[in-house]
Amino acid sequence: MDSTPNPPRDRAAEATFAHKVTLVGAVVDLVVGLAKLLVGLRVGSASLVADGIHSFTDLVTDAFVIVATHFGRQAPDSDHPYGHDRIETLATLALGSMLIFVAGAVAWASLLRLVEGDELSAPGALAIGVAVVALAAKEWIYRYTLRAARRIDSRLLEANAWHSRSDALSTVAVLVGLIGAEVGVGWLDAAVAVVVGVMIGHVGARLLWESSRELIDTAVPEDERRRMSEVALGVPGVRGVHQLRSRTLGGEVFVDLHIVVPARVSVSEGHEIGNEVARRLRAAAPHVTDITFHIDPENDEEEEAHGGRETLPLRRDVERMLDEVWADQPVWRGRVGLDLHYLDEDIDVSLYVREPADGRSLDEAASALRAAASALPWLGRLRLWEGPGQA
Repeated sequence: MDSTPNPPRDRAAEATFAHKVTLVGAVVDLVVGLAKLLVGLRVGSASLVADGIHSFTDLVTDAFVIVATHFGRQAPDSDHPYGHDRIETLATLALGSMLIFVAGAVAWASLLRLVEGDELSAPGALAIGVAVVALAAKEWIYRYTLRAARRIDSRLLEANAWHSRSDALSTVAVLVGLIGAEVGVGWLDAAVAVVVGVMIGHVGARLLWESSRELIDTAVPEDERRRMSEVALGVPGVRGVHQLRSRTLGGEVFVDLHIVVPARVSVSEGHEIGNEVARRLRAAAPHVTDITFHIDPENDEEEEAHGGRETLPLRRDVERMLDEVWADQPVWRGRVGLDLHYLDEDIDVSLYVREPADGRSLDEAASALRAAASALPWLGRLRLWEGPGQA
């Protein structure tokens, strides 16, 4: 089994970039929250005050994101050889849950206002102006954070972007309500807020679903796995691909697969064929960062499904048993090399000799060896060669 990773990502730089983006968002949240709160208190707009408090809660989320990206983007270590990306996944789950909670609170409070008939009184132009500026600011920070999330492939940063979008959408509801109250339709605020709550809840549910799939090691989509198999099969020397498995860790894809190569190629050639498969897979799918391949001399997929092949003796035991049955065979005593090929539940033996010491031909010597080893159940093909061999 061999693992061939892509060049390591600069996780420290990614974490620093994520921190910078989040701090910019935190400053916007602070300024916008203060403006909404102060103006809301001045004009007596409960919805604007509540929206200001909502903006302050984003500061808590921003701090949460900074801590999670700091630990989640750390390089792999001896205790976490696959990295710390699951920290970001868990944090994304928490943010998704928070979005659903916010959505439920907004929708429920707005439904109560609709049922009870509470209407907003005319707030004035100042409150409407603050809401417009706040909406523009939150939409900008949403787009800014989302671009950053896609740049470093961070689900957590994406979740925080959508949290900012939820604040923008709640400000839309407040703005509609403020305008409605200004023209005498005070109930419009609550009606729009219900719709906004449903939208926020949908985003939260999507983040929860995607993060949960990552936590349980869900494979990449089937069409992507099929393309990977096709890439591997296009490498000269590859006769088959099976048991291709994949999982996602914080935007990185880990792949392992079995590659069938010609049965009697050398270990180094089979390994190089696997390396070429890994190189082509990384070129075809840059998000694949780690590839582990297993070289097979035959397709053992069915055997693996039923617990693997029966145990066969390894070289030391093979040589001991052959010593017992071939002790009196000159070609065995004068051997210069021995190759073993584990194929079809048997062990094929290739014996390399200088020449039979008793003047027999190689075929005659091979027949004698075969007869002497007839009691060995694992012995497959037996071949004699003149030469130094590979072992």
